[in-house]
Amino acid sequence: MQPAKILLVLGSSLLILAGCANQKQSLYQWGSYEDQVYTIYSEPGKVSAEEQIIKLGLDAEKARATNKSVPPGYHAHLGFLYFQTGKPDAAVQSLEHEKALFPESTVYMNRLIARIKAN
Repeated sequence: MQPAKILLVLGSSLLILAGCANQKQSLYQWGSYEDQVYTIYSEPGKVSAEEQIIKLGLDAEKARATNKSVPPGYHAHLGFLYFQTGKPDAAVQSLEHEKALFPESTVYMNRLIARIKAN
């Protein structure tokens, strides 16, 4: 093979690989969600449920502003927080939203909704 062709093939391959490597953009706007879930289990009581609800609301606004979605589990966690603060209707609404966005969660969300409604 001629040196010019080799360079052309190598150059093209590098451009293709570089293009693939830049595809690390997330589908979701994670915001503080992961940190909140970690904190709620590692340091219970450090951040109140009300504070977490406010932070999650701000994260949702940022997600809308960047045309991204909130991650799986976001609305389920929000529902859990609403339940903790004595707002069962808001909790059910959040769980229904989670179920609509992520149908694979339907069975689990239905169980949680049934438990909330039974109380």
